[in-house]
Amino acid sequence: MAQTSQFCTFYLDKLLFGVELKGVQEVIRSLEMTRLPLAPAVVRGLMNLRGQIVTAVDLRRRLNLAAAAPGAIVMNVVVRSEDGAVSLLVDEIGDVVEVEESSFEAPPETLRGSVRTMILGVHKLNDRLMHVLDIEKACQMTDVAEAASFGRSH
Repeated sequence: MAQTSQFCTFYLDKLLFGVELKGVQEVIRSLEMTRLPLAPAVVRGLMNLRGQIVTAVDLRRRLNLAAAAPGAIVMNVVVRSEDGAVSLLVDEIGDVVEVEESSFEAPPETLRGSVRTMILGVHKLNDRLMHVLDIEKACQMTDVAEAASFGRSH
């Protein structure tokens, strides 16, 4: 029998992304955020999720995609990373999909730079590609902060 995996899917800029379902804590509508002065640009703020303080990461910015339209409602995919719960801000929530390991391929050559390091690969679905996001790399803020400070100091 073929190996299968389940993914929670979501959309960013009309692209389909997925994270392994076992790494997802919950999916929720937009929550109020508290801005963090001096935080990297990808950190949109902190959210209070039933008493748990969660960092909200602007995934569009993290993946170097165009900014969302002003006033666009974002959704939260709360994932469990090594550093605790992190909310990935996405445009729209998709479905839970089950895929066979045989449909997995390396990241497309068109992905460049830091984005390529955050995409583990793609699964070919019936009508589109699902980009598999590396939760740990997407939630890592050290490289973002270093890049920002490098840009300021040089």
